[in-house]
Amino acid sequence: MTSLASGDARWSGRRLFVTLLLSVAVWMLLAAACLAVGSTGQIAWPADRVIYRIRLDGVLLASLVGAALASAGVVYQAVLRNPLADPYLLGVSSGATLFSYLWQFPAATALLAFMAGEQYLGQQVFAFVGAVATVAIVFLLATQRGRLEPVTLLLVGVIVNAVNGAVFLLLNALVKDPATPGGPLALLVGGLQQTLPTGHKVAAAVCVAIGWAVMLYAGGKLHVAALSDAEAEALGVRVNRLRWTALIVASLVTAAAVSVSGPIGFVGLVCPHLARLLVGNDPRKLLPLATALGAGLLAVADAATRVLSRPGAAGTALPVGVLTGLVGGPFFLMLLLKTRRG
Repeated sequence: MTSLASGDARWSGRRLFVTLLLSVAVWMLLAAACLAVGSTGQIAWPADRVIYRIRLDGVLLASLVGAALASAGVVYQAVLRNPLADPYLLGVSSGATLFSYLWQFPAATALLAFMAGEQYLGQQVFAFVGAVATVAIVFLLATQRGRLEPVTLLLVGVIVNAVNGAVFLLLNALVKDPATPGGPLALLVGGLQQTLPTGHKVAAAVCVAIGWAVMLYAGGKLHVAALSDAEAEALGVRVNRLRWTALIVASLVTAAAVSVSGPIGFVGLVCPHLARLLVGNDPRKLLPLATALGAGLLAVADAATRVLSRPGAAGTALPVGVLTGLVGGPFFLMLLLKTRRG
C-alpha cells in the first residue's frame, strides 16, 4: 500500500497530458489511413470529395463506438477484477440493443413525449435503461455468498445474451418492420448506422464524452479498487459505492454506443488488454490508450468491411460486428484458457 500511495503521489497532470496526446496521435494515424482505403471508381475530383466526406462520417462514427466500448471494457474489468469482463460478454450490449429497438415503437415514443429533446435522446434513454437493467441482473445472479465468481459471471452473461437475442427476434417476427435503418437485424448483428439523423449521433457522442470524463476522473479510485475490498476501504475508497457508480457510468457509455451501432463484440475485451501490455494496469494511463486503440481499431475494421463488401450490390454490406467477432472470438478463448491455467 505504501508503494501504491507513492505511485499516486508521483502521478502528475503532465503525465496525463502526455498519455492523452499520444493516444490522440495513435487514433489520428489509424483514422487517416482508413480514409484512404477503398476506390472512388470512375468519379473524379471534385465529385470524389463527397465520397471522402461519407468515409469521414463512417470513420468518426466507428471511432466513437470503438472508443466507448473499449473504455467501458476498461472499467468493467477494473471494478469486477475480471480480465474477461466486456460489455458484449456480460450481455450489456444486447440489453441496450433490445431496449434501443423497443424505443422505435409508437408506445415507447409516446412514453417519452414529455421529454425535451426526446427526438434525439429517447433512444439513448431506452438503451441506457436496458444496459443498467442487464448489468444489474448479471451482477446479482453471478454473486454467490457475497463473492463475484468469474466463471459464473461469464455463464450468466451468455444466458442473458441468448435471452435478449431471442426476445429481439420474437419482436421482429411479431411486429413487422419498425423504422430501423438498415433493417432490424442490422441492430442484432452489430453494424454502424450511418443513415441515422445527425442529432442521434451527436446525442450519443455527448453521452460518451460525459461518461468518459467521469471514468477518467475516477481513475485513481479505480486503481485503488484493484486491491482487495479491505485494503481499498482502508485507503478511503467506498468500494461498493464506487463499483455501482462505475458500472452505471460504463453502462451509459455502452448504451450510447449501442444505440448507433448494435452489439459489436469483443472491442471492449481486446483493446484494454492490448493497452495493458503497453502501459500497465493503472486506469489513468490505461483508459486513454485503450480508448484510442478502440477508436482506431474499429475504424480499421470498418474500412476492412468496406473493402470486403461487394461494390454496388444492394444489401451486401458486411456488418463490422462480423469482423470483430471473427477476430475477437479466438482472442477470448486464448484469455479464457490463460485465466483457467492461472
